[in-house]
Amino acid sequence: MENRIFNKEMECMSRRDMEALQLERLKSLVDYCEKNSEFYAKRLAKAGVTADKIKCLSDIEYIPYTTKDDLRDTYPFGMLSVPMEKIVRVHASSGTTGNPTVVAYTREDLENWSEQVARLAVAGGATAGTIVQICFGYGMFTGALGLHYGLEKIGAVVVPTSSGNTEKQLKFMRDFGTNAIVATPSYCMYLAEAARSMQDKYPMDMYKLKYGILGSEGSTPEMRTEIENHWGNGFFCTDNYGMSELNGPGMSGECMYRDGLHINEDHFLCEVIDSASGNVLEKGSTGELVVTNLTKRGLPMLRYRTKDITNINYEPCKCGRTSARMHKIIGRSDDMIKVRGVNVFPTQVESALIGMTEISPNYLIVLRRENYSDSMEVRVELIDGGLLDRYGELVALQKRIQDNIKNILGIAIKVTLVEPNSIERFTGKAKRVLDLRHENK
Repeated sequence: MENRIFNKEMECMSRRDMEALQLERLKSLVDYCEKNSEFYAKRLAKAGVTADKIKCLSDIEYIPYTTKDDLRDTYPFGMLSVPMEKIVRVHASSGTTGNPTVVAYTREDLENWSEQVARLAVAGGATAGTIVQICFGYGMFTGALGLHYGLEKIGAVVVPTSSGNTEKQLKFMRDFGTNAIVATPSYCMYLAEAARSMQDKYPMDMYKLKYGILGSEGSTPEMRTEIENHWGNGFFCTDNYGMSELNGPGMSGECMYRDGLHINEDHFLCEVIDSASGNVLEKGSTGELVVTNLTKRGLPMLRYRTKDITNINYEPCKCGRTSARMHKIIGRSDDMIKVRGVNVFPTQVESALIGMTEISPNYLIVLRRENYSDSMEVRVELIDGGLLDRYGELVALQKRIQDNIKNILGIAIKVTLVEPNSIERFTGKAKRVLDLRHENK
């Protein structure tokens, strides 16, 4: 596949020049926050940090971390650094627990955001004229509008179908000749399953999809392969990463080599820390990702703790980009499940399941509290419901799945095989964990 680069000056900058630019922008951001952000001015003063004291990039360690709780505690606009008349867009999280996290953008912020997304869209295969169907929900969620304006910036044709209404989504794909899709991995898979279920009437060769720009939830390489196989015809997926606190999608994304997600380092300064101690780890170590948005001004973000677990590779990529690459998110520090003393991430379970032909990629992890300790059950959806009546085959399959999971996790986990299409599908982020531990207290 042809490799394209949207902004060679920034995406191919030497490591020395990039770090010099990052230091310049970090000092400028600290100075800006001292003068314009009441929230950060107090926090920086308490820590004894000024722009003049930032002599090298490692001096960022003296700046206190920012967390999601800071955004919730200052809800809705306590972290703004400009008057409201300079804000042109507001987004917010769903706020299912406590106050939503509200983020705001100046016009300059939106321009930078579009540039960031344009880079990852081009890295993922989109070009001027690519017909891209955006299947993220439009609204307070940053994903849809973030990708929308970035794709328009490169001249792509945007089809803003939003989420849901699967038959209409597939009709537009066939009729418009859609050749790229923006969606969560789980919804992209669900659309492929729906398309295959109707192929007697609408053969799969009626779909012209070439690229998938997937995000908003984690997925394993195994899941990606499954999605590509379901669509067929050479369909190719890339992953991208971002979160509303850091603008939205656009912090990083994969190129055609899919050897890590290229970070837009001129806009984002990344660190990896030990979640428990808060100490910065050596380069190449795996830990919690901490991000400073170097160019955001409406609502600045210094050393934001993402809770996402990853590592960063600073070697240049075969694609020609010299930007650092982050590993696909391994899990979240707050999603980690401890079962009989072993740390478990849902993505590890997914890796054990994908590729087995008798089961679908849909699964559910159920957590319970039994006898003062946590227990875990994995419910797995069969493709052939008739297998439920063939006891010998069912038991053999169940054992194979249990063995796969044990090989990855190192512990035995209960596996329950369930009927086809009995596990809920999601048009947004898939919910893979059902936590019932509080019900047994």
